[in-house]
Amino acid sequence: MDNQNNDQEKKFDPITGAPLSQSRQALNAAAPQPKKRRSGLKSTALVAVVAALIGGGVGGGAAYYGFTKTAQGQDLGVTSTTQKAGTTQVSNVSVNESSASQTAFAKVEKAVVSVVNMQKAQSTSSGLDSFGDIFGNGWGSSSDGSGSSDSYGSGSSDDSDSNSSSSDSGSLEEYGEGSGVIYEKKDGKAYIVTNYHVVEGSDALEVIMSDGSKVTAKLVGTDEDTDLAVLSIDGSKVTTVASFGDSSKIAAGQTVLAIGSPLGSQYATSVTQGIISATSRTVDTTDETTGQTTGQATVIQTDAAINSGNSGGPLINLSGQVIGINSMKLSGTSNSNATIEGMGFAIPSNEVVSIINQLVANGKVVRPALGVTVRDLSSVTSDQQESLLKLPSSITAGVVVAGFTDTSIAKKAGLQQYDVITAIDGTAVSSVAELHTALYKHSVGDTVKITYYHQSTKKTISLKLTQTTEQLSTSSADSQSSSN
Repeated sequence: MDNQNNDQEKKFDPITGAPLSQSRQALNAAAPQPKKRRSGLKSTALVAVVAALIGGGVGGGAAYYGFTKTAQGQDLGVTSTTQKAGTTQVSNVSVNESSASQTAFAKVEKAVVSVVNMQKAQSTSSGLDSFGDIFGNGWGSSSDGSGSSDSYGSGSSDDSDSNSSSSDSGSLEEYGEGSGVIYEKKDGKAYIVTNYHVVEGSDALEVIMSDGSKVTAKLVGTDEDTDLAVLSIDGSKVTTVASFGDSSKIAAGQTVLAIGSPLGSQYATSVTQGIISATSRTVDTTDETTGQTTGQATVIQTDAAINSGNSGGPLINLSGQVIGINSMKLSGTSNSNATIEGMGFAIPSNEVVSIINQLVANGKVVRPALGVTVRDLSSVTSDQQESLLKLPSSITAGVVVAGFTDTSIAKKAGLQQYDVITAIDGTAVSSVAELHTALYKHSVGDTVKITYYHQSTKKTISLKLTQTTEQLSTSSADSQSSSN
């Protein structure tokens, strides 16, 4: 009698037939062996029960209840109709949704434009025109083909063929397309910021507005170091200008939107959504002709999709403010053959604003220089740090002076080769990028305080910045160093 009661009190899993406690244990074990395929309502019921067991609690009860009701022939939510086959209609139910992303996009949509780089047609001896590569080239591209960093928006023509001779036909043709954003309207003009590599080498520039109309643009100024350029157009058709947010206040994980013309103006004003993956990344910038690293840039990393043609377009926050100008992405494979996806980069808005104001005022950016070639201390082996630099073991970060320009003001002030700069105006400097950042906060004529180590001795000098980057004439052959 007791055994009969125990059998009645036991609850068995409706799928496996095992006691329910054993069924729950099985969910945490290895994957079950494939079972004979079931069809129809039994399969639906099986999924419901598994979901109930995994979910547990209230959700599990609801799922199991659905199973038992189905077994009694209850409605599964499939609506029966007495109409004839072939009379299906679209439901009159609509969703009225307004999200933060939609609102942000609407604020800047009409300020985003396509920028067309027009160049004089080149004809070859074979009579065939050399067409541009839609995927761009140059700023940030890697010469080793692995984990390449590509700038987007500017086409490239193959001018390296020694068997071809080119001649200027005088007519203009489209060389490449990128994106831009209108940020100011003043005195009848509207100003657009885009990437330097989008307008590089142009003989004329055309801007396609958000409504599809085309206007001629004038090049106001460019800065190759930061990959930025400013254009101006007639402001009579401009109805919307974008505003800049503070890129120093962004945080990883925040939602952002990238807007531009991927693959050209046929996809103008496309918007993609992602997050800020990192607020500050240091990436190498390279010379498109030699493939050599010419400097470093501090950029915002995002996983919002950035494609060919997006260059120069805005990266915005959910307030509709521009927090960066999209410039490049990593693509291809890394040195370990891992596929790279979702790694795009944008120039921070705070840097953009500083540069474009100078471009409008002067047509160029004039930066102070120390007249030195430098490299990161981290790139020097520990043995060399001890034997050549003779640094104290406590110094693990800084910038090594590898050489001087012909007219170096730093050399005149007392710095010597293999000295290690550790701070500018009391702010620690641990890399070439940080040295750039600290130095470029100043204007020509300012005086800065430089802290450095000469072997084991810590020293500090005050130096008036009288030299500019335009005046640099390097005397160092160290190709791994950066001029400052």
